[in-house]
Amino acid sequence: MRLMTIGAFARAARLSPKALRLYDDSGLLPPAAVDPHSGYRYYAPEQLGRARMIAALRRAGMPLAEIATVCDLPSGAAAEALDAWWRRVSADTATRGRAVALLVDQLTERGTTMSDTRFRYAVRCETGTVRDSNEDTAYADDTLLAVADGVRGPAGAAASAAAVDALRSLEPADASAADLLAALAGAVTRADRAVRGHASGDDRPASTLTALVRRGTRLVLAHVGDSRAYLLRGGELSRLTQDHTYVQTLVDQGRLTPAEAGAHPRRALLARALGAGGEVEADLAVRTALPGDRYLLCSDGLSAVVDPGAVHAALAGADDPESAVGRLVDLAYAAGAPDNIACVVADLVAA
Repeated sequence: MRLMTIGAFARAARLSPKALRLYDDSGLLPPAAVDPHSGYRYYAPEQLGRARMIAALRRAGMPLAEIATVCDLPSGAAAEALDAWWRRVSADTATRGRAVALLVDQLTERGTTMSDTRFRYAVRCETGTVRDSNEDTAYADDTLLAVADGVRGPAGAAASAAAVDALRSLEPADASAADLLAALAGAVTRADRAVRGHASGDDRPASTLTALVRRGTRLVLAHVGDSRAYLLRGGELSRLTQDHTYVQTLVDQGRLTPAEAGAHPRRALLARALGAGGEVEADLAVRTALPGDRYLLCSDGLSAVVDPGAVHAALAGADDPESAVGRLVDLAYAAGAPDNIACVVADLVAA
């Protein structure tokens, strides 16, 4: 068998000799032979395929320990393992991205003078074309935006209303960011107790809750369930919340793609909600708002049936919140409106 020197093999594999020595030391790619006197490494041409695979996986960022596992699998199984790894990396990157965005907001906020601002808002809460009752609640005033979606039986409407009512007593005017977070966390706990208070016999309602509380240009977000909050800023639409659903858990684990999750038969199954399971755990965040921002809070009666691109276009193309809400509700009805539709649109404007 004709062997290649480490230099020739490195050039053919488009690797450095240093990388080859690393892969040898880690057991990933031992040389075919080692000179017993000089310690010089020699490689077989048949090892080039494995070397190139290792190099490609390293460029993708895969750790050496996982590369060893993937390289030892048959091609089909290796492709599945690589796809699953990338889904995990993507989910982790998204999570870290949200954490960084929060830190950027908080650091920006420290150097920001709180200006006189107010919300200009519009609210719609529709039954839809299929349901015979409305379990959604939508609310807005100058300091609070909130949407809740009641589920599990006839007490769902009372549950969603109770969830929102628990936030209406908040007094954010003179609170610091830390105090606002603590106050909002306490309000979510009260909302959870209020929803549980509507349980009767086998009827145990639950509710989602997504809310923004404002103080000047500081916003505090609370979120439980699959209602959503969006921000339109500078023409770009971003989602501020992560769904607490069974299928989103599978996406985060790399077991489903977002497209597969959207068509999954259990996509509406909640993993977290007020009134369900043990002690409620809400997502809480502090954000810095800018005059000109447009916020959308909605139940899944809108987000589950209207394409994100259409939501973006409706928000960006409307002159005011009332027009935006009207367009969004019309889109939900055009898509069949199979569920209740709760929708709040608010612009942050200078007072």
